[in-house]
Amino acid sequence: MSAKSILESTDRNPSSSLDSWFSEFVPRRFLRNGHLQTLVGNFLPRKWSLPEPESLLVKVQGPVGGYGPSQVLCHCHWQPAEVRKDRMTMVIVHGLEGSSNSQYVLGNTTRALAAGLNVVRMNMRSCGGSDELSPTIYHSGRSQDVAAVVEKITEIHALRKIALVGYSMGGNLVLKYAGEVALNPPAALKAVVGISPLMDLAPSSAALHKPQNRIYERHFLRSMLMRMERKIALFPAIYSGESLPKIRSMRDFDEYIVARYGNFLNAGDYYTRVASSQYARDFNVPTLIVHSLDDPFIVMLPQTRQELIDNPHVTYIETQHGGHCAFLSPDAGSDGYWAEKTLLGFLIAQAAGDS
Repeated sequence: MSAKSILESTDRNPSSSLDSWFSEFVPRRFLRNGHLQTLVGNFLPRKWSLPEPESLLVKVQGPVGGYGPSQVLCHCHWQPAEVRKDRMTMVIVHGLEGSSNSQYVLGNTTRALAAGLNVVRMNMRSCGGSDELSPTIYHSGRSQDVAAVVEKITEIHALRKIALVGYSMGGNLVLKYAGEVALNPPAALKAVVGISPLMDLAPSSAALHKPQNRIYERHFLRSMLMRMERKIALFPAIYSGESLPKIRSMRDFDEYIVARYGNFLNAGDYYTRVASSQYARDFNVPTLIVHSLDDPFIVMLPQTRQELIDNPHVTYIETQHGGHCAFLSPDAGSDGYWAEKTLLGFLIAQAAGDS
């Protein structure tokens, strides 16, 4: 379908086909602040019941530094074999220092399974307790890992419909992949979704270092430095701890760790080369992008925003409130998780349109 932008402003003009699954976002009472949405969304307890997943290891890079290949761990939930290949398969990728067990991943999985979709919960390299499975580090440019997972599950199950969903950094990964395959996308790739996607890395890194956002930066850094200490212990022939005392910000981490071990010249080179914003005009499968104007640290540049709005394959939803990956609403029909309800509606619409 030809999608339109949906903006919480006077230029909102959704088509009738969008109205079948789109409902305007209204924040919960007392949560009209981006920081409150973000923090409550992260720590609010949730309940779900999921069947035991099938574990799948996917090789994403060969041996490095005398160690074995890097693999990513996926947790898969499949519909019965007789219908599996014809059902939409949602591959969902978490954000920075998240995992396949992050609350939003499990929440989306519960909804999608109940709606009849297959779900693959993909961990980035080393995440989800899989440090020992990957001598190499994860970062925002590892779109080849998404490609490897798509290829593997398609090969095993002969899948006809695959949708990629990414939150924050995971959003950049799936969008970067979609841009890279734009000229020749896999036949099974039917939809891509980015929720609060990290598309413009440089300004977002700078925003994370602002005084009002240091609480988030410290949280991420603490976790990432602990991960690096584990990496040093597991793979001493590859990693050194000499630069760890110098790291005081996310940009420092990207400069001393990601650039050094990810083969980038420096942090600036990393931000430029891996940004999915460079492909905003190229996406050519149905793509949903949800961004909140009060996201504390994800910055979308005006050029990126305009290119998304101008791209007929992109449904760009921009809200006044919602924070980072939260979008908590009072809607009982979605259990208050508007983004999860919205993205599932979009995927179901794409699956029906492709039948």
